[in-house]
Amino acid sequence: MSLNQPNNPPDGADPATGPELKTLTARSVKWNVIDRVSSQLLYAVTGVVLARLLDQDDFGLVGAMLVFQAFASLFVDSGFSYALIQRKKPTRLDYSTVLWFNLAVACAAYIILFFAAPLIADCFQGDQRLIPMSRVMFLSFILNASAIVQTNRLMKRMDVKMVAVSNSVGLFAGAVVGITLAVGGYGAWAIVWQTITLNGVKSLVLWLTSGWRPLMRFSYASLRSFFAVGWGMMGTSFLNTLFQNIYSFFVGNRAGLAPLGYYSQADKWSKMGITSISQVLTSSFLPALSEVQDDPERFSRVSTKMNRFTSYLLFPAMGFLVLLAEPIFHCLFGEKWDASIILFQLLLVRGIFTVLSSLYNNYAVAVARTELVMSMEAVRDVTAFILLAATLPFIADTRPGDPVWGIRLMLYGQLAASALSWAIMAVKIAPLTGRRLLPFLADSLPYLLLTLGIMALAWVECAWIANPWALLLAQSATALTLYLAANRLLGSAIQREVLSHLRR
Repeated sequence: MSLNQPNNPPDGADPATGPELKTLTARSVKWNVIDRVSSQLLYAVTGVVLARLLDQDDFGLVGAMLVFQAFASLFVDSGFSYALIQRKKPTRLDYSTVLWFNLAVACAAYIILFFAAPLIADCFQGDQRLIPMSRVMFLSFILNASAIVQTNRLMKRMDVKMVAVSNSVGLFAGAVVGITLAVGGYGAWAIVWQTITLNGVKSLVLWLTSGWRPLMRFSYASLRSFFAVGWGMMGTSFLNTLFQNIYSFFVGNRAGLAPLGYYSQADKWSKMGITSISQVLTSSFLPALSEVQDDPERFSRVSTKMNRFTSYLLFPAMGFLVLLAEPIFHCLFGEKWDASIILFQLLLVRGIFTVLSSLYNNYAVAVARTELVMSMEAVRDVTAFILLAATLPFIADTRPGDPVWGIRLMLYGQLAASALSWAIMAVKIAPLTGRRLLPFLADSLPYLLLTLGIMALAWVECAWIANPWALLLAQSATALTLYLAANRLLGSAIQREVLSHLRR
């Protein structure tokens, strides 16, 4: 092992020395969008089939395990993936060191959780099925850890084609395994083995195609050099993960596995859109921002365009999903998951603030101000915990025809917390981009107002159309056509660029 980092050359080409940054960013966005769209289509098809075959308790069991898996996965990465992307020219030794560290932490996390499985079951009303399931499910930590550096290395080079391919192949293999086991009557085990297959195949594809192999060396100096950004982002990610997953814990602990199943379904389907947009932004924008971090004027110009591009996609994506929530659920699941619809809508609205906060985090990380990101995350979580404590006594409450009344009350509080923390974050982040607050916010306002107006017009169709499939098609066509037409009439430069890149 090397105790000091040698003077290694950068690993891979520097994006700034190749094609123009704008072209590389557009290409990266393209493949990230292809990745997310293809992945979510496969994920959606699998999810629909499993939701029809499995019951609420099965999804509640998986939701309970995912609470602990989310935290363990966070410690496996330790925030160093952000540090690798933020660093302009990481070396092969840097990548190798982070890989070995991730694998060591993953193995340690698995051993701890293996022996803690009975305690996990006790947290969810002593359901003993959780013990063997969690011991298999948590093997995914080690599989994920082996793929983190391979993925980040490609992201850093803005060459994410094989990341998209590996995700799609892994999802397809996982879908085959999961659906086969669900049809065979294996219940929640179908989702457990789907997860293991997905992560294993994805990691295998990346290792077979990337052409990169780690050095058999570990540098403490290299590891220490990532602490400033890595630990700051790990702290932020820890708070964010806590913020996202603590609700599943309390729902399962207080209300039981069936209500947790309703919540898990709403959370899963809402995250398909929210996480996809956030990951596209981080994967595509952070490397580009890191290239212009030393040029304030260019940084301001790039961040302005990123604000507008994000708003152009985010508001109609989330807003139209809120509008279409009921026909979507009825078309996909019948009336089996109706209690999840309002939860799904509330989570989507909260997701708007989540995605905007993720975008703002990119600006701070690009200029190595991770302490600001962590402090803003702390503000959000303190507010969220106060409102969670206020609504906690009501989580298990129900009303006639509404088995998730208490969960809905909890989400109203979390939506308020997200909105407040977003506002505070905007005040702090705007100066980092070299702009005042009002112009910074004005980048998003036209797209928000346009989306709200179109949602109101499309909602009128509910009074005319009763069939869910017809309503889904009609409202989708109306909303999309009006949004594209309105942006064209208003001369949206962002839309022209998006359509131009799509045509090419």
